[in-house]
Amino acid sequence: MPELPEVETIVRSLNKTVLGRKIEDVWSDTKKIIKRPQGFGQFKKEIIGRKIESVKRRAKNILIGLSGNKILLIHQKMTGHLLAGRWKLEDGRWKPLLKGPLEDSVNLYIHLMFQLSGGGLMLALSDLRKFAKVEFLDKEIIEKELSSLGPEPLEKSFTFEKFKDCFKNKKGKIKQILMKPEIIAGIGNIYSDEILWEAKIHPSTQAQILSRPNLNSVYRAMKKILNKAIELQGDSMSDYRLITGEKGGYQNVQKVYRQEGKHCPRKDGGVIERLKIGGRSAHFCPICQRI
Repeated sequence: MPELPEVETIVRSLNKTVLGRKIEDVWSDTKKIIKRPQGFGQFKKEIIGRKIESVKRRAKNILIGLSGNKILLIHQKMTGHLLAGRWKLEDGRWKPLLKGPLEDSVNLYIHLMFQLSGGGLMLALSDLRKFAKVEFLDKEIIEKELSSLGPEPLEKSFTFEKFKDCFKNKKGKIKQILMKPEIIAGIGNIYSDEILWEAKIHPSTQAQILSRPNLNSVYRAMKKILNKAIELQGDSMSDYRLITGEKGGYQNVQKVYRQEGKHCPRKDGGVIERLKIGGRSAHFCPICQRI
């Protein structure tokens, strides 16, 4: 699933690409992606003609601000990712007009397509498993529903003291706590593993027993890892791609996520292991991340 760095990368790219354009038409071959309003016909009727005024991120949600005080919310879920380019529809499938990254097989599962004004640019949602969520609602409704999310970890105002406060009266394993969006927004499986390796904290460590120095290590690791992943435009080990269809670069430098059986990059003699925590995989080094 695209996490904070991947979603942030997409949002920054869309701000350079689609701002000021109008939605001229919309196509979909599946009803399940559009969650609200009910019915693709109503969705299409309400969204056509609106101008894209902003593109922002909240946790793992892409928030496209449209004229009329509306928000188009896109949560890409497990295998979804947005693409920008030009396609033609042939036998019910969208084919890129130009040779290149958009022809990558992972980019061919297009189930939602927006035709934009100004030169024929199109915005597509490719999603192998069709789990993505799309909603078109009043701005006030979206903001109210997202208000229960935790703080954004890369905001300058999110100091260590505020981070530490997130753990007050919280019981559970540190990996699970980091991944709860109502506590801290946007961290998922990939970056919780990478953050805890950087901080030398075992993923099964109970959050309530972490000392102030331990928490400070996690805090600093969180800032470092997330910023590095944004710099490298996200992790494309799985389905995520840039809006151009190209891969991000973080998978080339990740230390433990899906590295089971490989030697720890710290060269401490450890071999990366995997365990299940709350139904999710956790990857760690048993030497430098002792419990």
